[in-house]
Amino acid sequence: MQAFRIDGKVALITGASRGFGLEIARLFGQAGASVVLNGRHAETLEARAAELRQEGIKAGIAAFDVMDSVAAKAAVDRIAAEQGHLDILVNNAGMNIRKPLADYSLEEWRRVLDTNLTAAFVLSQAAGLKMAEQGYGRIVNIGSILSVLGRATIPAYTASKHGILGLTKALAAELGPKGVTVNAIAPGYFETELNAELMARPEFVAFVNNRTPVGRWGQPAELAGSALYLVSPAGGYVNGHLLVVDGGMTTTLFG
Repeated sequence: MQAFRIDGKVALITGASRGFGLEIARLFGQAGASVVLNGRHAETLEARAAELRQEGIKAGIAAFDVMDSVAAKAAVDRIAAEQGHLDILVNNAGMNIRKPLADYSLEEWRRVLDTNLTAAFVLSQAAGLKMAEQGYGRIVNIGSILSVLGRATIPAYTASKHGILGLTKALAAELGPKGVTVNAIAPGYFETELNAELMARPEFVAFVNNRTPVGRWGQPAELAGSALYLVSPAGGYVNGHLLVVDGGMTTTLFG
């Protein structure tokens, strides 16, 4: 459908060497966009980009650590200069540290916040201002159901994902009048490497299956369609929204 086509758009997706980021890049490319994959390791990114190119997708790479604000801003400038424009940014890169509160160090707190929240701000600022100048842009921030809920032993992750929702709303208010929409997606429990520790615990896997109305964990590709909707013409009037993709987990009191 034309409403979901993004032909000619240029999209930067962070954390795109695997999981959500790679599947979002794949679907964006299938919908007509030129995608730029971000991650820290150029060789891994190039291998993923080559796979996408074999599928007929226009794919390039931008290898940098999202925690390096200078490199992040330089990458945005370079992509915009080489492509002539940057239309879409997906802030997907993230990390988590699971520890009891008594064992959580300030360094660990800052590391999670810098990766999950500060990096999203830096990239959104750099890309958002360019998008505002051209009068068009789409920013999608990957939050979590922990953008609105809480869970023990992950204080920094929970705080960072709550912060992602606040950042999304603030940017939506400021950039919306300039033709740039900013939205967030809140995934539930998906089978990703970030959740490998949880998936290694059979009792927790069973808990999620029982607690989720659809009775299973999500697959990364099942999140990509939500991102495409938010950056496509079909979602052009959606701004400042948190789209929950969790199999119904947060809609029910009990499983």
